[in-house]
Amino acid sequence: MDRRQLLLASAAALPAAAGPGPAAAKTQAHRAFPPGFLWGAATAAYQVEGGWRDDGKGPSIWDSFAHTPGRIAEGATGDVACDSYHRYREDAALIRRLGLKSYRYSLSWPRLQPDGRGPLNDKGLDYYKRLTDAVLAAGARPSVTLYHWDLPQALEDQGGWPNRDTAARLAEYAGLVGAALGDRIDHWAVLNEPKTFTHLGYWQGAHAPGRKEPLAFLKATHTANLGLAMGYRALKAASGRARVGTVCDVAPMLPRKDTPADRAAAARYARFLNRWFLEPALTGAYPRVLPPDREKALLGWRDGDETLIRADLDHVGLNYYTSWTVADDPSGSNGVPGLNTLADWGTGPHAKTDNGWDIYPQGFYDILVDMHGLTGARPIEITENGASYNMRPDAGHHIHDSPRIDYLRNHLGEVRRAIAAGVPIKGFHCWSLMDNFEWAAGYTQRFGLAYVDFKGDLSRTPKDSFLWYRDVIARNGLG
Repeated sequence: MDRRQLLLASAAALPAAAGPGPAAAKTQAHRAFPPGFLWGAATAAYQVEGGWRDDGKGPSIWDSFAHTPGRIAEGATGDVACDSYHRYREDAALIRRLGLKSYRYSLSWPRLQPDGRGPLNDKGLDYYKRLTDAVLAAGARPSVTLYHWDLPQALEDQGGWPNRDTAARLAEYAGLVGAALGDRIDHWAVLNEPKTFTHLGYWQGAHAPGRKEPLAFLKATHTANLGLAMGYRALKAASGRARVGTVCDVAPMLPRKDTPADRAAAARYARFLNRWFLEPALTGAYPRVLPPDREKALLGWRDGDETLIRADLDHVGLNYYTSWTVADDPSGSNGVPGLNTLADWGTGPHAKTDNGWDIYPQGFYDILVDMHGLTGARPIEITENGASYNMRPDAGHHIHDSPRIDYLRNHLGEVRRAIAAGVPIKGFHCWSLMDNFEWAAGYTQRFGLAYVDFKGDLSRTPKDSFLWYRDVIARNGLG
């Protein structure tokens, strides 16, 4: 019995999370979700770990970006965040209390490879061994993302994602990590939301490294896709039991006006956002957006890339939050040749979350059905879905976040409907296990099931949504 099997067996012998109570138990026989459905929650390294200089960790692009005045709301940084680097056992206690079947977290590349190349940092590796053992002991499957946006600054100094060599560096990192942690982890995603870290990092400049270079951005997308395929193969070679996929954020594209031009623009943007980071892996080619006679030059495509970029992914993770509104823009003002769109995130006509994102559960069903047409029979997991609501503790130290419960209930209803329609969805991960550093928004937005006291002792306090989700997990359905 290997370490992973031993820890899971030990967890199974411990008392289960509290059930939903007598009234809810009456619905126990009604399994709204398939048996074995993986109920989970998610975090990411830079957003929760802190310990930004501890034990040999190198600087990441997010360390540099957050330390630049004016980049992050209220001047916040991830230097401490939730301090999970030191308090991971408290996080594991939340996992057990919820009864999670899967916990999605990421590895910090510069914690493991401070300069983005060379041997792994032993102290960083030891942390991830201890964290993974704690997750297994809590009864959850580790679902690990190799890269969740924290590129080593040393690699950015050499050109970052627009530099094709970054794909090779990612593959080296993947192989080393797969060999070191493959005895504990068998469920991997190579990338998280490559659309977001390339668009916001290299095109729009709102995220690290803060560049606004449309043509460099296009090369970054190609490097990311090469890195996905090369990282996939490296993980497979390092661990024979590794199941490897990737995670993409997806959204329905709504034409601003019901005109042929805006409908065509929405279709172009859908190809560029929803399919750009999956079609190359599955087909060896990009969806048609860029001018055909310029596509290879714009991407930095080389002969043989049609093979190098392929990866027969074992599973696909999809993140969903809201929709886009898209209009035609013949002027091409966004700087991407052939795209010719103006697009707004989360600006539909519906109610809004506390960070202003449109609440559109119907769009979740629509995009799941649409993506199933591309991914086929591969298992799909919802790797992120959640909402920002900023309720604070009341006088009794309770956090009453009923809007989050409504959001999750409505979106889970659409997941259930998609499963009934034949979409092979195997799991759902709420974003997030706890409040954390929300990128450019800093600590101004709270997505967590557990409240974190950022101005005090960093204690974690379950919200009403935590208790509700615990009951959903216990009965494997919405009731």
